[in-house]
Amino acid sequence: MPAPTSPFAIANVRLFILFRILFNSRFYYPVFTILFLDYGLTIEQFSLLNTVWALTIVLAEVPSGALADIIGRRRLIVTTSFLMVAEMALICFVPLGNGALIFTVFLVNRILSGLAEAMASGADEAIAYDSLAAEGDSQDWPRVLSVQMRLRSAAGVAAMAIGALIYDPAVVNRLLSLAGTGIQVGQQTTMRYPIFLTLLLAIGSCIVSLRMREDTGDTASSARPADLLHTINETGRMTLTAGRWILRTPFALAIILFGMAYDHILRLVVTLTSQYFRLIELPEAIFGLIWGAMSLIGVVSPKIAEKMVERFTPTANVLWLAGLTMLALFSTAAFLPYFGVLSIGLIFFVMMLVSFFSSHYLNRITASQQRATVLSFKGMAFNLAYGLIGILFAVLVRELRPADGGAAGADIAFAGAIGWLPWYTLVVLALIAIPCGLRLRNSREIATKG
Repeated sequence: MPAPTSPFAIANVRLFILFRILFNSRFYYPVFTILFLDYGLTIEQFSLLNTVWALTIVLAEVPSGALADIIGRRRLIVTTSFLMVAEMALICFVPLGNGALIFTVFLVNRILSGLAEAMASGADEAIAYDSLAAEGDSQDWPRVLSVQMRLRSAAGVAAMAIGALIYDPAVVNRLLSLAGTGIQVGQQTTMRYPIFLTLLLAIGSCIVSLRMREDTGDTASSARPADLLHTINETGRMTLTAGRWILRTPFALAIILFGMAYDHILRLVVTLTSQYFRLIELPEAIFGLIWGAMSLIGVVSPKIAEKMVERFTPTANVLWLAGLTMLALFSTAAFLPYFGVLSIGLIFFVMMLVSFFSSHYLNRITASQQRATVLSFKGMAFNLAYGLIGILFAVLVRELRPADGGAAGADIAFAGAIGWLPWYTLVVLALIAIPCGLRLRNSREIATKG
């Protein structure tokens, strides 16, 4: 059977792209923090819930990847999509007024969301890559990644712009008035609208995941384990095997460590952008538009990353990431009024490069039978580092906060903590670069383009 002329003629590749779009286009992202607060939660509860989310991903990441390699990637993707439906339905319909109930529901939501993130991170990518290798040319994977990231970013722009608009009761009431309905709604009603729309996307992801197909002969176990104990044993064995392979493969370990180093620092800044925008004097009314503009970066950056992979070696790309990261962090720490938004834009761009490079290089050297497990190790490392830096940042802010400083003191502490990030980054990169450089000094992989 002749290979398709285009990787996008392969059904699983198209479904992978569509699944990523539906799973990641969250209408509530531009109002994420204030959504929790408007439901009646406190800032402390918000922080605790996000810690639970990160820990859930860390604990579930590698076992879920190994499970995907054993019982099948499609089954795990289907489970992921139904978990997304459950997590969104919970906060769509939770009644207001009972603080304990709301916190409990959001706690379950964060756990389900973390499980879904962990299960999706390796399985969907692995099934698409294997289909491409079997039915087309694996050399087309950078092109697939590029198109997926650009389409996902374009969809994210639309989702965030719509989500920010329908969250605002003034905008919704104006539209209702223009429609001549005579209906007026309040914040407690409109705050659920982005959640309802995201629930619809979750249902769409279920439909897409059910249409995926998997050649069971390509997975680690052609005869699926019939009992739970056997499955658990196989999951543990697969996890240990993949872990040993990473430790014994210097290039794979370097990919994960460098990707982790860049990702956890940049992702922390992205998480804090709402507070950062306030301190650089941007009006809150345009936060949604800014997030949409940042997503547009994702339309352009994958193509740039694709060209960088073709033109530069992995070593050169790591150096490019280092230079751009330091520029972004030092300019962010300057807190330039208005113009600071350009620094955040650069951080979004570098994050896209990190995601592209780590996926491309790791898929290039990983065998099919353990691909999902290895990708899950990458996800676990990224999220573990992100969780740890969140704790460190919170401790640093507390230490820098002036006594009885009030809101102004909190802003001073926040700005001071951001100022530490470039120096922290230099230390982390040095600690990784020295041992990795020694182990890879004679390796051809770091000098091979593509």
